Amino acid sequence: MTEPTLIVAASDSSAASKTGADYICDGIDDQHEIQAAIDALPAGGGTVWMTEGTFNCSGSILPRSYTTLKGRGDESTHLIFTNNGLIWMKCDSIALEGFRATGSGYSGKSAHMGVIYITASHMWVKDITATADGSIQAVFYVHSIEGYNKAIEYIAFVGCVADSPGTFGFLHSSQDTDHKAHRYVQYTDCRAIDCGRYSRFNNWVTGFDFAELNDVESLRVTRCIAEGSWESGFHFEWAPAKNDVVLTDCISRNNGQKPYPDYYDTSGEYYFGAGYYAPRGAYTFNNCIAEGNSAYGFFFSYPDGVYLYNCTDLETGRGKTDYSQVKPTSFFIVQSLLTNANPSIVMENCESIESFGYGLHIALMDHVQIKNFRLTDPTGIDGKGAVVGGSPRGALFVDSSIDIRATGDRVSTLIYAMGNRNVVYSGQINSNAVQPFVIDGYGTSNVLVRNMQILPVGSTGITLTQDVPEGAVKIVKS
Repeated sequence: MTEPTLIVAASDSSAASKTGADYICDGIDDQHEIQAAIDALPAGGGTVWMTEGTFNCSGSILPRSYTTLKGRGDESTHLIFTNNGLIWMKCDSIALEGFRATGSGYSGKSAHMGVIYITASHMWVKDITATADGSIQAVFYVHSIEGYNKAIEYIAFVGCVADSPGTFGFLHSSQDTDHKAHRYVQYTDCRAIDCGRYSRFNNWVTGFDFAELNDVESLRVTRCIAEGSWESGFHFEWAPAKNDVVLTDCISRNNGQKPYPDYYDTSGEYYFGAGYYAPRGAYTFNNCIAEGNSAYGFFFSYPDGVYLYNCTDLETGRGKTDYSQVKPTSFFIVQSLLTNANPSIVMENCESIESFGYGLHIALMDHVQIKNFRLTDPTGIDGKGAVVGGSPRGALFVDSSIDIRATGDRVSTLIYAMGNRNVVYSGQINSNAVQPFVIDGYGTSNVLVRNMQILPVGSTGITLTQDVPEGAVKIVKS
């Protein structure tokens, strides 16, 4: 909060609040009084305090640079926007704090904006709870547009909530500009709840979409939650550049409420349904949790230096019954053969727990390092709990290492490997599965299974199919 301060009272505020106010609203076109207070602040800025109560805004509020718009908390101060009204932060250096905002009935150009709409830099948005119907593109929207001729930088969301909107909760994108980078963006303790679940702006509504048409660099997402989204919980589109992206202590739960498609092809992106959808970029995930997401817990394609530490997926595919098109997977990792990163992806101390499909699926990958991965009782697909390579098209998993601890009896094979070249396996399998570890042929060469303990005693152990070339697999016991 900065000085000087002006106070705006709602029409239904208490008599005491009205007595101390500089502006008193009448409950109609209340944006005029709020805007008048903003405009009355000096050029050096200040704070407009909104009292408790409801502010009915049939138009937009345009904060100026160095101003703070502050309410008494999201349970006390409520701004209701109609007639294409929104808060448009088009000047640098603005703060919002402590109120609830609701928007509905958007049309025309405004339908492609956000209720909290940011098109400039140096923004602080704290303790704002907001929602909207399906007539606007997003609740919180950071958007690079024509006229702002530089990158958007230094945006912070703290304690903000997108509460059951019919649209994207938090969205970043760009339009009609060459300045499409969003840099130094922070999300802390934010939540996106049931975004698009009951109504939706379009069929691709996600909780957090950090890179739709914009590039993103130096993004920090900490202790954020995405739950019940129509599509992905945390989402990045394939085409934008994503560098120095770090998610820490986040939870993505029950996302992918959209029904499974009749036909699915990952290259066609007909369906996301992921807890974390992170293609083509450099990411770090620390202690993140995915639970009950419909298609994937963690989805990576074209990983270009991705690191996962202490990440857990629980029950991917929960609530679905027909897996004929979508094969739910806790950790889905594909296509690093088309990037230059070495390592392409590192996973340490990660776990898949009771996936309704695969616990791990890796294909077209090289330079993978997996350490202490725990595969716990997957339901599996076609009898397989984890697939590494897994296609007769050639060497699809190369120059990599997997240290794995696998348990469970719901599949006939816990680990199925095909087309592996220059790969080292280690760890432990404890299962009564018929063939707990199968290595198949078609391009398999120079595979070393070293110190892999297989329990219980008497298990069939490691099975090499007849298609494995002689000498292609070496097994070294401890």
